[in-house]
Amino acid sequence: MKIQGSVLQPLESRPISLTERTINALREAIRNGSLAPGALYSVYQIAADLGVSRSPVREALLRLAETGIVRFERNKGFRVVIPGPATLAEMISVRIALEVPAARHAAYAAQNGDDHGLLAECTAMKAAATAHNELLFMTHDQRLHAIILELAGNSYVQRIIENLRDASRLVGPSTIQGTRTLKQVYEEHLPIVQAIAAGDGNAAALAMEQHLKVTGRILLRDAVSRPDAGEHTDDAKLWARYID
Repeated sequence: MKIQGSVLQPLESRPISLTERTINALREAIRNGSLAPGALYSVYQIAADLGVSRSPVREALLRLAETGIVRFERNKGFRVVIPGPATLAEMISVRIALEVPAARHAAYAAQNGDDHGLLAECTAMKAAATAHNELLFMTHDQRLHAIILELAGNSYVQRIIENLRDASRLVGPSTIQGTRTLKQVYEEHLPIVQAIAAGDGNAAALAMEQHLKVTGRILLRDAVSRPDAGEHTDDAKLWARYID
């Protein structure tokens, strides 16, 4: 069995949490495809690529493994895992359970006039949509969701959601492939941002729920259409079981 060689760039040495920086580096590698789903990677090689010891790499991988984004193989290494339909449905359910109340709390926190740059991020999303720049749009999309979680004030939830977003991204690059335009996705986010800015927690929660359910249905439909979906080929049943 072949183990992949160097795929990552060394990290600079800075007096901040090395584990957090390692997690960020691994996430980015998963997002950009440097760590490919299914391939076997060595903890030793990843540590060498990043220029760190094996300890922060193991800690980072254990954190990522909590949501199923990576899987360890005893005495071999680890693999990035594409979530199956049932696992994806569970992830969508968790996102709804966590991000909907987070949007409500963010609206209450933003009442003091400090929105942590949320409105600016929304404006940047609109500009990227107008320019049809999907990569830039998705960067601002992710940042906007992160700001909402920051406003809600729960860093643990933020880490969970980041892992879940990365895991669901492995199903496909995005849901913007003949299903929704960038403009439509922006318009799903706009009422969330407007409600948070207005301090309307209930409206923010409702708009977030609607957005996540639209995205979740598309992701789940794509997941069950994959050749390796197995017995879970009915997205309506999975949706009813895990979400509705």
